[in-house]
Amino acid sequence: MEHLETDRQVAKYLLDIKAVELNPESPFTWASGWKSPIYTDNRKSLSYPQVRTFLKKKFAELIKTKYPDTELIAGVATGAIAVGALVADELDLPMVYVRSSSKTHGLENQVEGICHKGQKTIVIEDLVSTGMSSLKAVSALREKECDVQAMMAIFTYGFPVATQSFEQANCKLYTLSNYNSLIELAIETGYVKQEMLPKLLEWRQNPENWGK
Repeated sequence: MEHLETDRQVAKYLLDIKAVELNPESPFTWASGWKSPIYTDNRKSLSYPQVRTFLKKKFAELIKTKYPDTELIAGVATGAIAVGALVADELDLPMVYVRSSSKTHGLENQVEGICHKGQKTIVIEDLVSTGMSSLKAVSALREKECDVQAMMAIFTYGFPVATQSFEQANCKLYTLSNYNSLIELAIETGYVKQEMLPKLLEWRQNPENWGK
């Protein structure tokens, strides 16, 4: 029950602060080229102290419950750097962040900050779609010989391709909220009209080819 309540509360916050844009009639285009009726910008949560505090505390509770021996927090650039820092501060743990790729100048780091071989690491992400960019961060940390325990994200679209990718990478994924909870609440509250639901569900079933 607690997890369900968290799902809905996070979804409510995202809707309340208008971090979610739902527009089936005029789809967004993601960086991957996929057409989507939804765009989620979790960075907006940082502008609302109540929301960012809730997220920070829920991540911290999850980590203390599931992985009490955690030694390092890693935020995924750029969306989860700030959230990762908040969580690390709440747990009084060291923190690093992971770029999408290595810098082409200076020290050419991909992992910024101090990490050590064998450190039990939790990766914080803001959003998981296909999982590809998220798992690049996991791979970079493993190359540094960090012991990645799991990834935890604010939100996931719940695509099967992401589930499969995380399983193949042997990386557990935990999320505070998800697409199903978000859409359910959006319909209940009138954030989107009931007649939009078939298109939203259709996209969720076949996102790669939707809108083509």
